[in-house]
Amino acid sequence: MDSDLADAVEGLKTVLERRKIDATFAKTEKDVVEGLKKQLRLPSRYRAFLLAANPVKVETHTPVERVRLIPAEELVKAQDMVKAPPDGGSVPADWKPSWVVIGESSLLGDPYFLDVSKLDPEGDCPVYTAMSGQERWNPTLAASSFAQFLRILSTAMEIAAGFGDAIMDDEDEDSFREALGPKVKVIDAAALRAGHWT
Repeated sequence: MDSDLADAVEGLKTVLERRKIDATFAKTEKDVVEGLKKQLRLPSRYRAFLLAANPVKVETHTPVERVRLIPAEELVKAQDMVKAPPDGGSVPADWKPSWVVIGESSLLGDPYFLDVSKLDPEGDCPVYTAMSGQERWNPTLAASSFAQFLRILSTAMEIAAGFGDAIMDDEDEDSFREALGPKVKVIDAAALRAGHWT
């Protein structure tokens, strides 16, 4: 992993530990990651993440969202879920081949996905999310890169620590989003403008 990604992963591990949220990261075998690269066109930075810190059991908790990162072993199956959900519900047919699901909202069932058609020089690409259960997939930028996505998740968890574990009302959710906005702007101004986190 390059230092930027390593810092982002370390930040996430630290805040999960501080919040006492059970999480398991592991190394993935190189041949498994190579197979996923061929099958899903995974970019190099995301492959480096899987090799060094496969999210075997990783879910972030905030008052407004829970994001479960999908482990290497479930990535292929996760792609099928957005095309044919297990409940037999219908899904829009406009899912793009360049979208690779890497996480999901445990609260809403919405996917978080890389757009591998928009690779940057570091071998990273933007992360989007889209509401499930709609007539069309309307992607919203969640982060300009996977490393920034991890940073935003970590920052949201740090802010969430101040809200405790009580049930949130709308006012608490608004306060949380207001506290998160300026922090997201520092990490990724484009993601803040997209509006997913606020």
